[in-house]
Amino acid sequence: DLVNRYPPEQLPPALTGYIRDRTGYDYHHHAEVGSTNAAFVGEEVTDRFCVLGEAAEHIEKLQELAAAGVDQFNIYLMNGDEEDQLERYGREIIPASAGLAATA
Repeated sequence: DLVNRYPPEQLPPALTGYIRDRTGYDYHHHAEVGSTNAAFVGEEVTDRFCVLGEAAEHIEKLQELAAAGVDQFNIYLMNGDEEDQLERYGREIIPASAGLAATA
C-alpha cells in the first residue's frame, strides 16, 4: 500500500485523501470482480490513478505520468486475461516507453 510505504508529503493529497476516507475498504479484495470495493473507485480516481484502454492509451498515459514526475508504476494483472496483458506490455508498451524518464 503506497500510503504505508511512502511519507505523506511524497504522495499526492488527492490519493492520500481518497485512501484515508475509504472506511470499510477491504484491501484483501482490492481487485476482485464484483467486490464491494468498486463503490470506492469513481471515474475521477480511475482517470487520475489508473492506466486503462488499448496499448496506445497506456503508452500515452505513461508519457503523461513521466512528464508529471512519476518514475514507477505497478501492473495489476487481475483482469482475467493476465497472460495476454503481460505479453502485450512486453511486446508493445514497454518498448514504446523504454526511453521515458520523469521530468517534473
